[in-house]
Amino acid sequence: MKSENIFHDWLIDYLRKRLSKDYSEISINYDGEETNEFNGSYPDLILKNHGLVMGIMEVETTNTISPEKAAEWKKKTTLGARLILMIPESERKKAMDLLWSQGIADKAGIGSYDLKIKMP
Repeated sequence: MKSENIFHDWLIDYLRKRLSKDYSEISINYDGEETNEFNGSYPDLILKNHGLVMGIMEVETTNTISPEKAAEWKKKTTLGARLILMIPESERKKAMDLLWSQGIADKAGIGSYDLKIKMP
């Protein structure tokens, strides 16, 4: 498993724990898994409250943000739940440009993360 995949899956776990206060049920699909389905798709996180899907979340890394991935995002905006993207802070502009080019900037939310390591 590549280090990028390990980080992707770690971030999914982190988000599940952090969002568990806001959602009564969170289903996850790690990289390459198709365990939890939502309307024919397998998003990284499926956010539910009392059985209703409130949103779906995709975790992206620097190397996964591309026009091909944006086409996948567009399909996911039609599934019936709000799409939330978690993007590296340094790639926020690129992701927003891709959302605009796909015509889905108003149908997807963007959250960002930034990994900082401070050494003495």
